[in-house]
Amino acid sequence: MSLSANIAVARDGFRLDVALSVGAGEVVVLLGPNGAGKSTVLEVIAGLLRPTAGRLVCDEVVLFDTDAGVHLPPMDRQVGMVVQDYLLFPHMSALENVAFGLRARGVSRDAARAESASWLGRLGVAELARRRPNALSGGQAQRVALARALAVRPRILLLDEPLAALDAGTRPAVRSDLRRHLGGYEGSTLLVTHDPVEALVLADRIVVLENGSVVQQGPPVELAGRPRTDYVARVVGLNLLRGDATGRAARLIGGAPVVLPHGADGPVYMAFPPAAVTLSPSRPESSARNAWLGVVADLEQHGDLVRVTVDGVVPLLADVTPLAVAELSLQPGLPVWSSVKATEIEVYPA
Repeated sequence: MSLSANIAVARDGFRLDVALSVGAGEVVVLLGPNGAGKSTVLEVIAGLLRPTAGRLVCDEVVLFDTDAGVHLPPMDRQVGMVVQDYLLFPHMSALENVAFGLRARGVSRDAARAESASWLGRLGVAELARRRPNALSGGQAQRVALARALAVRPRILLLDEPLAALDAGTRPAVRSDLRRHLGGYEGSTLLVTHDPVEALVLADRIVVLENGSVVQQGPPVELAGRPRTDYVARVVGLNLLRGDATGRAARLIGGAPVVLPHGADGPVYMAFPPAAVTLSPSRPESSARNAWLGVVADLEQHGDLVRVTVDGVVPLLADVTPLAVAELSLQPGLPVWSSVKATEIEVYPA
């Protein structure tokens, strides 16, 4: 089972223009800021929203083709969907919720109930079959909703922020379970999230959307190490600079020089973690060959460290200890020097 989509949607001053594919058994995560168009992509694939233009093919079956005038209704697309609030029918038991899609497709009552019980068992919630949604925890409701989506054996599984309704204590365990269940699904899975941890843990491949367009895609390890936009860099926790390189030197758009760990030529990206940045009140006399003067713009607790935002010709983030904050008297408006060793910088073509 594989999915190939070209989707264009124009409405209310927003334009979405996306091409993507999802292989059989592959989990593709759509990652991006609010308003990027992630949920719109799922609505078009599910048949809930008509695109302005485009074509969608699943296993050689055309689900829509605006040029040919083809637009299959949602019931004929073999799509399973789980949304943020799960949308379980409140008057039905968990078993009846899972059986609903099967019954809608003409499966007999007894066969639908037997199949539904089997799916609840696979998802580890067989004992909840008689409970109604108001008696389920967030994690239990998520599993029931996933069972309902999978019970109809969809070619395409769409998950729209499936863990967003869970509390922080429940989310890691449910995320791990979800990854395990998706690993056994043979269809094409497209999952929407704005949570970088979810994306990195659940995805075989990540597609990043910004302003209705794909700006980067690839396996999680590639995005985590080589971001190509400021948004992706923030998501994976890296500083990202752009410049033109000649040999082991680069110059940023603003003119600041950067010493590189190896030779390069032409437009390049330069990425490094905030932990690689050292802050000091005067120009450092260390082995770090990159040093830039800036001004502290903000300080924010970041785990056991403090994340310092530095503005200047080279804006960046630095992670320092609370002790360093005290010793350097760091506060907004304070001039500081930021230094980074060349060996800490990842350089790759822009």
